[in-house]
Amino acid sequence: MSNLSTHSSHNPSPEGDNHYVTPALSELQRLVWARGGSDNHVDQVWPNLYLGDAWAARSKSILRSIGTTHILNAADGPYNINTGARYYQDLPIQYYGVQAFDDNSFDISVFFHEAADFIHQALNSAGGKVFVHCAMGLSRSATLVLAYLMIHEKLTLVEALKSVDSHRGICPNTGFLSQLQALDIKLNHEKKRENTMVKEH
Repeated sequence: MSNLSTHSSHNPSPEGDNHYVTPALSELQRLVWARGGSDNHVDQVWPNLYLGDAWAARSKSILRSIGTTHILNAADGPYNINTGARYYQDLPIQYYGVQAFDDNSFDISVFFHEAADFIHQALNSAGGKVFVHCAMGLSRSATLVLAYLMIHEKLTLVEALKSVDSHRGICPNTGFLSQLQALDIKLNHEKKRENTMVKEH
């Protein structure tokens, strides 16, 4: 199997707007466990958005080959993938690190909006290509990519899971999935409220 997949993704159709209900955690777990994507070192999971592992993060040749301009390390810090901005100082790359641990009890939700904004701004910059990684490219980094798709691309959690998993098999831990579920409920409530206000006017 090749180490690099560069499939592009397209915006999934909405899940019924006002009719969408966030699934129970058990149903979300079934979606995650039915992994269908690849297990490459790096895969393109959305246009110009790449998800991968520590091997790819340390391979400057891979990063150059995909034209990486921004890196989000979801396993930053001395006890994780301690690359840091200095590791990429010879490359034209902007670095953002999140010191997250792949533990069910870890609150990764505090990074959802900052990480999503970093990805969003990077993708909207000229020639922006973002590589998001952790150790395996399955849980921490995948969770932040899902949050980005939900916050800025307005996908539901189900749409985001299906979209990413069609290109790369991902497996957010149960705690992270629960936090994404809470985000989905919040965003869905906001969408319904906005739709109601539009109809009233």
